[in-house]
Amino acid sequence: MEYNVHTLPNGIRLLHVPSASTISHACIIINTGSRDEPDGKAGLAHFIEHLIFKRTEKRSTNQILNRLESVGADLNAYTTKEYTCVHASFLNPYLDRTLDLFNDIIFHSTFPEDEMDKEKSVILDEIASYLDQPEEAINDDFEDMLFAGNALGNNILGTTESVSNFTREDVINFRKANYRTNEIVIAVLGNYTLNSVVNKGTKHFADVEENSPAQNRIKPTVLNPTTTTIYKPIMQSHCILGTQTYSTHHKNKAGLMLLNNYFGGNGMSSVLNLQIREKYGIAYTIESNFSPLSDTGIFSIYFGTDKEKQQKALSLIFKEMKKLKDNPLNELQLQKAKNKFIGQIALSEENRIGLVISMAKTLIDHHKIDSLERVFEKIRKVTTQEIAQIADEVLAREQLNIFTFSPILE
Repeated sequence: MEYNVHTLPNGIRLLHVPSASTISHACIIINTGSRDEPDGKAGLAHFIEHLIFKRTEKRSTNQILNRLESVGADLNAYTTKEYTCVHASFLNPYLDRTLDLFNDIIFHSTFPEDEMDKEKSVILDEIASYLDQPEEAINDDFEDMLFAGNALGNNILGTTESVSNFTREDVINFRKANYRTNEIVIAVLGNYTLNSVVNKGTKHFADVEENSPAQNRIKPTVLNPTTTTIYKPIMQSHCILGTQTYSTHHKNKAGLMLLNNYFGGNGMSSVLNLQIREKYGIAYTIESNFSPLSDTGIFSIYFGTDKEKQQKALSLIFKEMKKLKDNPLNELQLQKAKNKFIGQIALSEENRIGLVISMAKTLIDHHKIDSLERVFEKIRKVTTQEIAQIADEVLAREQLNIFTFSPILE
């Protein structure tokens, strides 16, 4: 897809993606997340993401929430381990209104104490709700183990203790240290000229004070694999197997994305779904995931099953891993896997807001954006030998951590 990038003097980048639709999508991505939180401040990045909607120098909470919703637009935000994102979808005439609001909430929020207290309560309820969903909570506990001693292991929501103790000074200090203008991208996908986007972006963001302190991320140590079981008052077992793996910059990233999709990724025809769910009926949900980060990555396999079937499910997973290692994909199997993955990527392009967010993240990570054809080319170039090497490195049973939530025995 065609795109243009314009960098403001303060380092903020404007990403323009032309589209003929009457609906526009925009986001502001900040290269900071839960891994950038100080010790004892888990959840602070996510807390700030909530607070920016609560009051600014010129708007009340209601004015912020109604600024776009009053014209039928959709406004939302989220926090990950490495990013904070605010995004909106709206009719084309409201780009100026959207960028004005982005500027206001990101750079002019006031963080009043009364709103902080209310939002702490909201997030504590969110944490409690999350803990009631073992299929969700297990991911955080697994990553806490996988990245033990590193902020990458922080639960994005934080803990009851950390959230309860946040101060306004914590919020202001974190924003100053991590909302770096040279690590901010404002992306707009819509029926606008480049000049229009640059002019409106300059109008709303050129006066933002430059802020570019050094980023101080610590690469996690790869720890010896462990097997951990936590007993909980739940009805079925939930299990994750996984390890640290390739970063977003690794030469084998495309290969592992392809292998993951074939092995346990999207769709009902993955190896794990066909063998564990369809053939044996052991698990309702079984999937693998590869999440590349800036300096490491996570490969994991998740399944939920009855407690008495857990060992059988593990044995079948290990059997399929061994088959893939001992008998690498042949050319025909690899070509089918490529066709499936390329088709899924092409279909995902229809999600316009997801597309523009993905492009903005890619610009932050790689300082360029590959065309769709270039992405397909990287996938097509993956060889059977590369897949075999990746399988040897990533699917080695002896290096996988095994983490389980198990029902309490009666």
